Amino acid sequence: MKVFCEVLEELYKKVLLGATLENDSHDYIFYLNPAVSDQDCSTATSLEWANTCGIQGRHQPISVGVAPIAVAPACLKTSSQMSSSREVMLLQLTVIKVMTTRILSVKTEFHAKEQYRDVIKILLESAKVDSKLICMFQNSDKLLSHMAAQCLALLLYFQLREKITLSNSWIAFCQKNLSECSESNKAIYCLWTLTAIIKEIFKDSCSQKTEILKQFLTHFNTIFEVFYNSLFSQHFENCRDTSRIVNILMCFLELLELLIASRIHLKLHFTCQRILFLKPSCMLEVITWPIQAFVKRKVIIFLKKCLLCKVGEDLCRGSVPAIMPPDHHVAVDMLALANAVLQAVNSGLLKTLSVYEKHSFFGGDEVQPGCEHITSPDHVILRAASLVIMKSLEIKFQNCSSASEMKVDLQRFMSELLTFLKPHLQPSLQLHNPCKWLSRVFIEQDDDMLEAAKASLGIYLTLTRGCEATESLTQRKEMWDHHTHENGYNPHCIFLFFLKNIGFDSTVLLDFLISSETCFLEYFVRYLKLLQKDWDNFFTICNNFDATESKYDISICGCVPSLVQDQSSNQTIPHRLTAPHSHRDVCARHSWASDAPSEPLKAVMSKGAHTMCASSLSSPRASQSLVDYDSSDDSDVESTDQCLANSKQTSLHQQATKEIQDAAGTSRDRKEFSLEPPSRPLVLKEFDTAFSSDCEVAPNDVVSEVGIFYRIVKCFQELQDAICRLQKKNLFPYNPTALLKLLKYIEVISNKTMDTL
Repeated sequence: MKVFCEVLEELYKKVLLGATLENDSHDYIFYLNPAVSDQDCSTATSLEWANTCGIQGRHQPISVGVAPIAVAPACLKTSSQMSSSREVMLLQLTVIKVMTTRILSVKTEFHAKEQYRDVIKILLESAKVDSKLICMFQNSDKLLSHMAAQCLALLLYFQLREKITLSNSWIAFCQKNLSECSESNKAIYCLWTLTAIIKEIFKDSCSQKTEILKQFLTHFNTIFEVFYNSLFSQHFENCRDTSRIVNILMCFLELLELLIASRIHLKLHFTCQRILFLKPSCMLEVITWPIQAFVKRKVIIFLKKCLLCKVGEDLCRGSVPAIMPPDHHVAVDMLALANAVLQAVNSGLLKTLSVYEKHSFFGGDEVQPGCEHITSPDHVILRAASLVIMKSLEIKFQNCSSASEMKVDLQRFMSELLTFLKPHLQPSLQLHNPCKWLSRVFIEQDDDMLEAAKASLGIYLTLTRGCEATESLTQRKEMWDHHTHENGYNPHCIFLFFLKNIGFDSTVLLDFLISSETCFLEYFVRYLKLLQKDWDNFFTICNNFDATESKYDISICGCVPSLVQDQSSNQTIPHRLTAPHSHRDVCARHSWASDAPSEPLKAVMSKGAHTMCASSLSSPRASQSLVDYDSSDDSDVESTDQCLANSKQTSLHQQATKEIQDAAGTSRDRKEFSLEPPSRPLVLKEFDTAFSSDCEVAPNDVVSEVGIFYRIVKCFQELQDAICRLQKKNLFPYNPTALLKLLKYIEVISNKTMDTL
């Protein structure tokens, strides 16, 4: 046994380094062939198996002398021998796993790769190692069974990659255990192994991913459909072992997510990839099951990913393309899913969601006697449910031509959503502006917040176009004054609350613009285009915000001189835009995310806001392919996606970071702003920094607040200057010319507005 283990360990070291093998490939089969009895699936040492099968001595390595070792009968084995048998088996599986990984790696030397390939082929053809690994699934040793599943997944992918006929024993095993939803562990291992194979397909850098996946799904297309129907047609409360059903469901959700992702990214259209969209009500019914809250959370997050076309992002380590061409079949399926979601919501789906969760600690989530039981709403559920409803409405309205039907649906479902959210938002939403719900719900998750804001903006634009064709100007104004505010989807209110949450900090906007982890670029461009056409309503909203702040005595974040004059444009802030109250100790990051004056701001600064785009430009000319935003109203998505696709290398990040920090600093192109009261001059040098860093409080109440309109205009100006500065130094990750054009136009409009006041 000692010599046997030494040979295995030496082989493991060689394979781990990718070194060539010294002996013939057949010599290593003796040491790598797992000893599994087909009769009782019991394990033994390889020498025992060799003795019983007559293999010993047939292909022993020439350079390694293996002395015959006396083997005790299985019934007389000591505990140490049993442990050695287990360790040998684990080492064999580890060597097989590493060897297969080396074959699939492009870094392995060619001659070594060919040797490894021969060894694995012999194991599959002569030793039938795939059948033995399947048998090991039933082993009571969880580590052995898990290692067997890992090895089998790699070996099956090796067969697909090498265009070898897929294991018949594996196909038969899956057909038997997935033909109906059983409560056995075999179904779980089937699902886990199938998921691992698809993950390997996504991770591989080869150009034949689509063909490999097509070959794989051909064998399992019907099996997946049968299993889907079987799993979701059962009555959960009647199951004997609910924990095992939960495990099966979680494994299947992961597999289903990869199947949908492979359809989107690899352009295949098997029935198993569409099964969710063909029968979405089955998945939605899981939320109504008497099942643990974390399962319902998993399902609602899965639906959110499907509607956002973000399935597979957490499962596939390979890169995904930034631009996905439109797919009519996918669009039809998304509409079916959106309609099913809205129908379920109309039937009371939100009432079945478990919103409150227990606080989990290192010792578990059970509250000890004498300790206070603390519960709080599960904000993950609140965000996911809100985004699922918003995205479903947007998708439905994109395929609806009746403006009156859209208004009725919007009012019904937004009323359901706001009623669902109201008990969980403390302090509760003020009645004067329900639009604040979005910034309150998504304050801790910037990517979801921007997706929700983009969906809300899409709903507004679609509804507005429908109303323009069928309603008079008076009716449209009534919709603007009442419908958009009452139902919480006014685009200007949502954008203003977003800016307030980030303290009107232009550097945060800049971070969002250069990050590929959110949809801010697309949302911002679409909003700026709306702002050009809807400036009067935007200005009215700003005045309403100032009036509300004055009424409730809520301070505007940031300290600004009361009589600030922009000497570069020679414009003075009009008195009507200035809030009537003066404050001391006003800081740039406080008092904006609140419904009451005392609630502090929760800054929206997640990791996504600080990450540079990971993709790179193929050439300097690639940055010139950005579509002009003014060329077409329908080109919003395509043009902004092209921005994200044409990104520079992350090597620019260190240089750009410093520029971003300086973006709100002193601009060489603009003069300093100063305040000179008659009694005592106070000069605020580098005035722009007041919007991105904590304020220096001026003494004796010299500083006061300005209206929100001026702060927004100022934020846009700072953003425009920062982008220009980065562009001049070739540090901006894509071509910002079209974006600058939009910001410049907004600056012109704002200057005209200031002149008329």
